[in-house]
Amino acid sequence: MINLGEIMKKIILILFCITIGYSLLHGEEQILIPDDAIRFRVIANSNTEEDQELKMEVKRAVEKELNRLMALANSKEEAKNLIQNSLPNLKTIVDNYQVDYQMNYGMNEFPEKEYKGITYDAGKYESLVITLGTGLGENWWCVMFPPLCLLEAEESELDNVEYQFFVKNVLEKYLS
Repeated sequence: MINLGEIMKKIILILFCITIGYSLLHGEEQILIPDDAIRFRVIANSNTEEDQELKMEVKRAVEKELNRLMALANSKEEAKNLIQNSLPNLKTIVDNYQVDYQMNYGMNEFPEKEYKGITYDAGKYESLVITLGTGLGENWWCVMFPPLCLLEAEESELDNVEYQFFVKNVLEKYLS
């Protein structure tokens, strides 16, 4: 005997999963970097686990202060002045890690980066760059004004994969 209630539950579940899957795959906003953005970059000494870990520790410490500063900025000019006036404080933060480094605010070279399907061109960009040691390791960068670092910091690279996997498994279970 056919149980219409069970069939309707399965149909609703399948439609729900398809809706979630579609929105996860196609509903994601793409973040475009404005031409007048100010970037923040930290380059590791090398690609050893220790140097990459140190890069992320320095990044988090400096980013915390930059986030506080950027919350005060209403324009690029204000952001630029806040950064320039805070360079001594930012250097003090990095000094705590007892590592050789260079800190430069100005026009700095950036590599090409692909993020969420968008390729950002290599080139010289207004930025704060911290180079740890020899600077031969992988780098991390984001946009500090407008403050897109916060958006990236809250995202997980695996979110889409996990949800897609979940939706795929649920659909396979109910369609077979």
